[in-house]
Formats: sequence, C-alpha cells, structure tokens
Amino acid sequence: MKVLGIDPGTATTGYGLIRSEAGRVMAITYGTIVTPAQLEMPLRLNQIYEELQDLLMEYKPDAVAVEEIFYHRNSKTVITVAQSRGVILMTAANAGMPVAEYTPLQVKQAVVGYGKAEKKQVQLMVQKILGLQQLPRPDDAADALAVAICHLHSYRLSFLTGSSATKAGEKR
Repeated sequence: MKVLGIDPGTATTGYGLIRSEAGRVMAITYGTIVTPAQLEMPLRLNQIYEELQDLLMEYKPDAVAVEEIFYHRNSKTVITVAQSRGVILMTAANAGMPVAEYTPLQVKQAVVGYGKAEKKQVQLMVQKILGLQQLPRPDDAADALAVAICHLHSYRLSFLTGSSATKAGEKR
C-alpha cells in the first residue's frame, strides 16, 4: 500500500509518500511545495494544486492522508491553511483518491505513542520507522511522513478489527 501524507500550508506544504510491503514501511519520496510570498493567494493555491496533481499522477498512491488544522491564535494563519487544505482535498478527490484526515494528536499517538510528543520526538520516530539515515527535513516533510504513517497504522488496525469498508478516518 502506498500512502501520500500531506502537511498543509500556504507558504510550505509538506508531502511524504510511503509504502508498506511485506510488513516493512519505507519512504518513497518526501519534500515540500513552496509558494513565493509575493504571489497573490489564488496563484499560490493554484501552484499547490498543480504540484500535488503532478505527485498524484506520478506516484499513484492508494490513499491520501491530510493533517487537520491545529488552531493557532492567529486567525489569518488558520484561514490561509484552511484554503490550502481545501485545495488539497479537492485535488485528491478529483484524482479519485480516498482521503483520510487526522488531527495532530492522532498523528503523534500513532507515531510516538504519546499525543503531546515534541516535534523532535516525532521526527526521530519517523526516521526509525522508515529506516532513514538522517532526520527527514524540512519539518513540513517530516510531518507529512508522520501523517502517512498514521494512516497506515489506522488502515491496518481497521483491517485487523474488521471495520467497515471505509477505513478509520477516511472520507470518500
């Protein structure tokens, strides 16, 4: 199973594609979609759309997992991240991909086993789970890999427990 994890943002959107094969989890690719601050918002969102569409077409994941918004005190940040998430969800839906959404708490619990884990703890566990030589960088890409790992764990758990056809957290 191939899962594309996404850590949404307007300036930087992290992505991480993982594969589970014969009980082993490995990273296929990861990185960021970076939009220039001087671009108008519609153009930034279009860039996210186009680059994500390219990733979906090139790698053809079995599922897309997106981190839900963590509310900050800055409502402007929440609004721009929400716009980015909307583009991401729409792009995945247009590609016919099943989409799952996870809170930061769910991601940390799945990767580290503790919902209040520090960012560095999450990065270290992502490195260990995927057998990477170095910590995944930048942070947005590491977060996206963690979201993908969270989905893989959730998918396995729902399979083992015989949950409904729509896997835990999945929106169709």
